Amino acid sequence: MSTTNVKLSERFEVSFNLIHESLKKIVKIQDDRFVVLLRTGAKNHHIIETYKRDLEQYAKLRNAMVHGKYEMNYYIAEPNIKVVEHIEKIATILSRPNYALSISTKEVVYYDSSDSILSMIDGIREYGYSQYPIYNNHKCVGLLSTGSILKWMATNGVHSFSSLSDVKISEVMAGGNLAPLVFVPKNMNLFEVEDLFETAHKNKRNLGAVIITENGHANEMPLGLITAWDLIEIDYTID
Repeated sequence: MSTTNVKLSERFEVSFNLIHESLKKIVKIQDDRFVVLLRTGAKNHHIIETYKRDLEQYAKLRNAMVHGKYEMNYYIAEPNIKVVEHIEKIATILSRPNYALSISTKEVVYYDSSDSILSMIDGIREYGYSQYPIYNNHKCVGLLSTGSILKWMATNGVHSFSSLSDVKISEVMAGGNLAPLVFVPKNMNLFEVEDLFETAHKNKRNLGAVIITENGHANEMPLGLITAWDLIEIDYTID
């Protein structure tokens, strides 16, 4: 067996073990078997789900390699260079996940509760976002969405935007039309943010978005905003 093949096998096994340890930290269940961690993690984490099929195949290859190994530096099965490079990239992603700030909406458009609702409607036309953080006394109190504005208008018999000239955002907020938020520090990673949305879903709570601030406090200015859709739409595919 050539030295190159031995090194490929060792590189594969090191990466596989690194992925296994990463899954234990991310998934956090009692059962630490690789396939169980992989399948459980794929249900809650889009990143893991992206690589689930590849890693299931790599688990089979790893078992063949390790259980068929009967002397030092000898493996019964050998991965090729493409497989090794691919599993190494997956290991890097899972062991050193990106900060949530890396995929967030950086230009967070927000309003004060004392602002005119028309100013927010103008912002909707300009920026095209569907929901906006609302501040009161320099503290973020929730999200106001375009749907909530339309609902408020229908409930209050308002049929045109021209009738809203004297309406403040606080009046629309008074109808309980704010979606809940979670505030997180800028060093939180993507897996931790996914866990927040998954926990809210399991508890049947509607988490409108995660707002990233310097230290995760509601009275700090937003550095980024993440919705559930932002997590779903990330492309983790490795070429």
